[in-house]
Parts: sequence; structure tokens; C-alpha cells
Amino acid sequence: MSSVLLNTLPIAVLGAVLGLDMVSFPQAMLSRPIVSATVAGAFVGRPGGGLLIGAVLELIALETLPFGASRYAEWGTAGAVGGAIVASEPATSAGALCVGTFAALATAVFSSRSMVWLREWNARDARSMRVALDAGSPDAVNAVQLRGLAADMVRGFLVTLIALLVLYPLSQQILAVWHTDAAVSRAVVTTVAATVGVGAVWTVSQRTARAGWLFVLGLAVGTALVFLK
Repeated sequence: MSSVLLNTLPIAVLGAVLGLDMVSFPQAMLSRPIVSATVAGAFVGRPGGGLLIGAVLELIALETLPFGASRYAEWGTAGAVGGAIVASEPATSAGALCVGTFAALATAVFSSRSMVWLREWNARDARSMRVALDAGSPDAVNAVQLRGLAADMVRGFLVTLIALLVLYPLSQQILAVWHTDAAVSRAVVTTVAATVGVGAVWTVSQRTARAGWLFVLGLAVGTALVFLK
């Protein structure tokens, strides 16, 4: 158990940074699943595996619109968990992508709930400082902001740590009895993810002026770059 915890701690620290980036600071797109999963895979020693599941999760994450007080999945920690699980398996593992995607989605749901708990805690903390805040005290404002940032880092760390300690052993048990062909397993995951991604793009293109044309232009440029290489 101690060795598992020791190997998990670097990913949990990464999860703390990624969880903070999602909403609080610096919002530098580090928490996008294609980034977080790839970095987590690099931590484990196989960034290619992290990139693979990161691309799958990114298609699913396109459906998320993280703004305002809406409830949404937290993809930074989810990507780190999924990337670490997939990257810890050999590239030939038939069920790693399926199991890693399941673990990432489960983490995203749990982490989403943890963000609600954090917001509730932030609200209570601000109410406790209401007199000083109403008086315009810079120290009170700084204290509330710094405590909120620190709490968000702790949240990301604990979510990632708990998810890995629970889901990694579970993934090992599932993969031990996995018999579905690798090509079929990966095809199912990528098809589902692509369907969600296409649906998200279609929704945005119908609600935003010229979004459809911009998407087609971006797709054409990206395809041209691939062939030029």
C-alpha cells in the first residue's frame, strides 16, 4: 500500500495544479483533458498512452460549457487519473482505453460534486468576513481569495489521490478478466466519444453565427497540415 501511495502522490500533486487551473488560477488551459492526460502519462513514463485517452476525453469535454454557476464536469483531475491509468498499462493492452475512460468519467462526476462543496465553503467563508468585506478591507479580500485558492488546490489533490487509490486497483481487476478484442474495445470508445464531440460542435454551430464555417475552415487547415507533414 505504501508503494502505491508513493507512486500516486506525484499525480495527485499534478491534480492539485490542474484542479486549480480549471476555474481559479491561472486558467491557462492546462486542465483540458488532452493536456492533463498527456502530462499524467508522461509522469508515468508513457505520454503516448496519456495522449490517446486525452484525445478521447477532449471529444467528450467539448460538450461542457464551464462558465457561471452551472454544474459541469471537472476535466483536469479526470484527465490526470485516466491518463495515469492508461499509461501504466502496456500499449498492447486491450481494455486499457475503456477502463481508463470509465475511471476518468467517474472522477469527473466526483470532482464536479467537490466543486459544489468548495463553492459552498467559499460562500460560508465570505459570510464570516462580511463586516470587513463590506468595509472594503483589502486584507479581508486577500484573505478570502487566498483561502479559496488554497482550498481549490487541496480539493484537486484529494480528488486525484482518492480517485487513483480507488480506481487504479479496480482497473487492474477489470483488466485481469478483460477478453474483448483490442480493436473492438477501442472502436467502441472512440465512436462514443466522437458522437458526443460531433453533437457538441453541431449545437454550438447552430447557436453561434459563422461557427459552422469557422469549424470547416479549421478542419480543412488541420487536415492540410497533417498531409503536409
